[in-house]
Amino acid sequence: MKHARILIVDDEQIARENLDLILKKEGYETLPVESGIIALQALEKTEFDLVITDLKMQIVDGLQVLEKAKELNPYTEVIVITGYATVATAVDAMQKGAFYYLPKPVKIDEVRILVRQALEKRSLRKEVADLKLRIGDRKEVLLVTGNNPKMESLKKTVEQIAPTDCTVLILGETGTGKELIARTIHRLSNRSEKRFMAVNCGAFNEELLANELFGHEKEAFTGARGIKKGLLEAANGGTVFLDEIGDMPLSMQVKLLRVIQERTIIRVGGTDDVPVDLRVIAATNKDLAGEIEGGSFRRDLYYRLNVITLHVPPLAERKESIPVLCRHFLRKFSDAQNKNVVNISDDVSDMLMSYEFPGNIRELENIIEHAVAMAETDTVEMRHLPADFQQLKFRIASRRQREFLTLEENEMEYIAWVLEQVDNKKSKAAEILGIDRVSLWRKLRRYNLDT
Repeated sequence: MKHARILIVDDEQIARENLDLILKKEGYETLPVESGIIALQALEKTEFDLVITDLKMQIVDGLQVLEKAKELNPYTEVIVITGYATVATAVDAMQKGAFYYLPKPVKIDEVRILVRQALEKRSLRKEVADLKLRIGDRKEVLLVTGNNPKMESLKKTVEQIAPTDCTVLILGETGTGKELIARTIHRLSNRSEKRFMAVNCGAFNEELLANELFGHEKEAFTGARGIKKGLLEAANGGTVFLDEIGDMPLSMQVKLLRVIQERTIIRVGGTDDVPVDLRVIAATNKDLAGEIEGGSFRRDLYYRLNVITLHVPPLAERKESIPVLCRHFLRKFSDAQNKNVVNISDDVSDMLMSYEFPGNIRELENIIEHAVAMAETDTVEMRHLPADFQQLKFRIASRRQREFLTLEENEMEYIAWVLEQVDNKKSKAAEILGIDRVSLWRKLRRYNLDT
């Protein structure tokens, strides 16, 4: 597995450099670091295929590095090396998921073989996991928690309720991943071999939504040349996910209530009951209790949906998930765009961790997709982010210096900052600023910034 990324952690310079030299000669991408603390930081930012770590280190030892690597990515293999080998520490390391426990002094040929075997094991495990994911393995849990207590609790609840057949209502802001949670429930349920059908209730008017959900009979309306099954019928035996249920018209709510109670549907233009066996999962970003008081949502339907309620916290309340999500999106869009963007710079990482993400996970995904498209190296830099994010970085820096700026001062300092970020390249600066080169030149003359 050439071009694999390997993290080398050892506080002994000679040992670290020797391992680095050996592995580089084998064609691997390596990152040697001198402490466990730096290793943890590196693991947060980059996905490694293999970690080789010394056991005895100050403050953060090799076992802590091992635990963090496995927590962030269970497919990362870890080789623990130590000059103080004992049976107890070896057992502890293996129980925590180490691939191998290697006593010092290490032998070059042994290291080469172990690295090759560890990477082969990782590759095989990843292939098996991907295959299971494609065919719907029930044990695969897709929720990213990032050690956030709210998300850990949500994940446990999902695992607990998934095997049951109860109706679930998922509440959360737009873009928080409500459909992902619904898909995870389906994947872990006894219905996982059947279909998962999703429909956005706010995307259709009443007539189109009825046709989408219930289907129609032949000649039910002009152009209906034959019988069409709706999503509810097509999902028979499986799960239907009704997103933005709070936007469903009242007349449709009555029909949905009947489906849940009677487990039958009537196609548009039809009179016969068609039996359906479904699990219903609904989601909304609205306050349904308030909608009930306002008369736009039926109380009886609410109680039917509200058997189990899951609250999904916004991304701003689970920022521990951001590094993990960033790595996931980097892999996703690097593969899609045939690139090898694997890192995020410290500036970008700090920026993302300080941002409130009103658009939640969906907004983060869009940011990373844009950054991967713009990146010309393996690392996402500030200049690769959308223009409004670069402005946000500038505003944060400005506020740290002083509380208020005049409009002219704001524009002048921002133009100067953009020029600094792009190494004084006027064309690139004009593109980021959204103006042409002539306009930029005039502003530079006006503020005495023409250098």
